[in-house]
Amino acid sequence: MKARGNAMSASIFRTLGLVSAAALLAACNPDGATNNAPVQTPAPAAPAAEQSETERLNAWFDRIEAENLDRSPMAKAYRGIIDADYGRWDDPSDAFQVESFELGEARLAYMRETFDYDALEPSAQLSWQLFEYGQEDARRNFPFRRHGYIFNQMRGPHSSVPVFLTTIHRINDLDTAEAWISRAQGAPDYLGALIDEAEARFDDGVQPPVWVYDHVIETARNILSGAPFDEDGANIMLESFTGQLDSLELDDGQRERLLAEATQALLGWRPVYERLISVMESHKERAAPGDGVWRLPDGADFYDARLAHFTTTDLTAEEVHALGVQNTARIHDEMRAIMDEVGFEGSLQDFFAFMREDPQFYYPNTDEGRQAYLDEATAMIERITERLPEYFITLPEYDLEVRRVEPFRERSAGKAFYSRPAPDGSRPGIYYANLYDMSEMPIYQMEALAYHEGNPGHHLQLSIMIGLDDLPAFRRFGGYTAYTEGWGLYTEYLPLEMGFYEDPYSNFGRLAMELWRAARLVVDTGLHHKRWSRDEAVEWLVENTPNPRGDAERAIERYIVMPGQATAYMIGMLKILELREDARERLGDAFDIREFHEVVLRDGAVPLAVLEDLVDAWVEDTIAQ
Repeated sequence: MKARGNAMSASIFRTLGLVSAAALLAACNPDGATNNAPVQTPAPAAPAAEQSETERLNAWFDRIEAENLDRSPMAKAYRGIIDADYGRWDDPSDAFQVESFELGEARLAYMRETFDYDALEPSAQLSWQLFEYGQEDARRNFPFRRHGYIFNQMRGPHSSVPVFLTTIHRINDLDTAEAWISRAQGAPDYLGALIDEAEARFDDGVQPPVWVYDHVIETARNILSGAPFDEDGANIMLESFTGQLDSLELDDGQRERLLAEATQALLGWRPVYERLISVMESHKERAAPGDGVWRLPDGADFYDARLAHFTTTDLTAEEVHALGVQNTARIHDEMRAIMDEVGFEGSLQDFFAFMREDPQFYYPNTDEGRQAYLDEATAMIERITERLPEYFITLPEYDLEVRRVEPFRERSAGKAFYSRPAPDGSRPGIYYANLYDMSEMPIYQMEALAYHEGNPGHHLQLSIMIGLDDLPAFRRFGGYTAYTEGWGLYTEYLPLEMGFYEDPYSNFGRLAMELWRAARLVVDTGLHHKRWSRDEAVEWLVENTPNPRGDAERAIERYIVMPGQATAYMIGMLKILELREDARERLGDAFDIREFHEVVLRDGAVPLAVLEDLVDAWVEDTIAQ
């Protein structure tokens, strides 16, 4: 593995350069959401005589976080906080975003003027740096805050509002049931404001590609299906609400009243969803041609900002593209070795076709097949979880569930994704598998997907991070895509060293998923920097990966509406492997994989340059002992 690690990373990052370690995270969500937006004027620090400088700074961070949460009822719900705001939505206005940014600037200035960096303990110095980095990143991206597509096939309030009400809003008693109804009543105003903003952006030239609109329209129509909207089955929101009521001790009168009010609230959604459908149909007729963000106002600068945000590096689009080409070729060679192992005769593309088409690699496209997939994915996670103590010191304490993506959004949702647990344990971590079409969920990729989304991937890393109670909340609940998804991809590879992937076809599946992430570097930059069309990018994926065409089409559509995000996975994994192999080489017999993982995980998510500093400090300390 040493040779492989060095070949993959060598001096890639030292040659191409990372952002300065002095530039680190702010109290704002990586996607620009308002749940960590700054709030009020900077809270005053306590007198120095009462607290150490570290205690003063951490207390200030705590007050900021409390104020941030007061501004975001939705963030409170994600954290499992139930209070007087439990029935409200966030403020979706651009004015709120502007105010948030300005308050973030004021807070950064206040922190620099008020606290003595040199008097802080190392962990608090890191918090200072991360807070600083976040505001600097927010500053870089602020001019493009209205460049995102509010409604698209991957995400948007038209689908996230129902998911929020069915998954995040907990109904524990009469008050929380009434708060659910209040949220349902407020949803049309919330959605209406975002439709207004989408129309304004369209007029300013921020127009999703033509093919996006049909996806949004289909999902919107799905939301308006079933009772109480029509007689064709039960609507998912009303079904969820009714199911949660069944767990409460209510008299018949209370239950009937709540159901009647919930039904009436949901019926109030019809006008706003019908307006959304009408707006999307109108925009589809007038949208500008093309797919990449190069077609937007200042599109090239926007893409550069997105790359820096998601990778936490200063890699250029050309450099990212070259990394993708290089690693695609490397993984192709490793796949040819598996072809030899299983005795397959033919070209690599022939092998890809075999893996796509042979029925032995797929569960039936039936309810029984879907349940078999969920059961086996759960079993895979359970088996590797038993082995985690051999490779990790700190282990996840939150429960993990494997679930199917809900029917109303499965046709447009991604292949698999993870939802982190509530800090109080009231909601488990959830690995969602999209089982709409079982021909696009091959058995040979099951292991790698389960490890990535579950253990030792996202569930382990995020559970540990959420549990770091001694860190400021913005570090426990924030994140960096290159770190988090880089870890996820690294933990697809790690089980190979642990003795998993015994079936060579399953190991091929692991390589296929790694290849997918390398290919993303090529097609994401191809779309947004080199001006490839959607069809050109799809054809490149079909030719260079074993994934079916439908998989490639959905992936390219994701990369188009989420520019830069998909590049973070491979960039992050390359860096983690580079750091690991460098530490192994420098420490020799003193290298301990458990300690390395502890160093990577114990400070939560950090930019890649900071991770390099943390690992380097650990290596130096170990050598000095």
